Amino acid sequence: MEQGSWRATAAATGPGDRAAAEEGVRLAYRRAGLAGPERIVWTRSPREAVRTLMAAARPDALEPEASEPDVPEPDTLGASVRAAVLGEPWAAERARLHGELGPAGWSGHWRATGAGLWESTRTLVDRVRAGIVDELAADRAQETQIRLLLLDAALGQHDAAWLCAFDSGEESPLDGLAAVARQAGWWWPYEKVAVISERPLTLHRDEAGRLDRGDGPALGYADGFELYAWRGMPVPRDFLDELTRLTPERIRGEENAELRRVMLEYYGYDRYLDESGAVPVHRDGTGVLWRVQLVGDEDVVMVEVVNSTPEPDGTSRTYWLRVPPSTRTAREGVAWTFGIGAEAYEPVRQT
Repeated sequence: MEQGSWRATAAATGPGDRAAAEEGVRLAYRRAGLAGPERIVWTRSPREAVRTLMAAARPDALEPEASEPDVPEPDTLGASVRAAVLGEPWAAERARLHGELGPAGWSGHWRATGAGLWESTRTLVDRVRAGIVDELAADRAQETQIRLLLLDAALGQHDAAWLCAFDSGEESPLDGLAAVARQAGWWWPYEKVAVISERPLTLHRDEAGRLDRGDGPALGYADGFELYAWRGMPVPRDFLDELTRLTPERIRGEENAELRRVMLEYYGYDRYLDESGAVPVHRDGTGVLWRVQLVGDEDVVMVEVVNSTPEPDGTSRTYWLRVPPSTRTAREGVAWTFGIGAEAYEPVRQT
């Protein structure tokens, strides 16, 4: 599989081919020198998989939810075999490649294959883990149990970055893991039972790869496990409904500084300045500097500049540039956007 195909695998949504995924699980066990699992249990999300494993360890730990899979009987899972199935084969392949390519060669190979994909995937993985802990952990003991279970997971499709960097084709030591990744989400290999999660039903990200959606869950699974985010910032489920009804007064009244920044991004800094009664604090030949003070947060400071090149209809377009709160003059702010000091900013022509 080429890099683009693995990138598509990491972002795939909807049900995969369960039979192919299960065959991949059994193949991964065989590559590790293990007998295949006696039973494979499918769940609708990593959250449901963790609930299933917690219930298998202690049946009274959680109240059952509707349509959950049959929980394996206590002590029927056997020990985790993640190290043998996943950790050791990857370590061996990495050592082999490192030996062939050398330190510099390996570093270059990783940058050219999986590094970029892992940067975006790692953030998603961290968000899923945090969301599961937030939903399921009732106390510190459960939080510890859940975190340990999450560390025991093979990431399936979210292991795509690593599979992209190694040889995972037919007859390779990683071919079973690759087969699972193409068709399923996170999974947990135990001696007698393997627990597999389906892929999400929906995934929305921005151009930077961050979770991002303004009208619903940015990540959603079939069991109702959902994550909400605006440009990578986690937000409460009901927060997005409020964005369409924002006012400057509501934005100023938000006590959570991070949520207030989301509100400002959605509302528009220029619109907020225009409607909040802001006054200019400095003018010069480059533009107008505006400042709005926010309680418990840094000031919103922006430079209003006018494009000196007229539009086709003869009008001149206005732009708003957000600059650091320490900015004192319009020239300093415009210069900052070019990465230079105010004294060095001498435009021949503004565009």
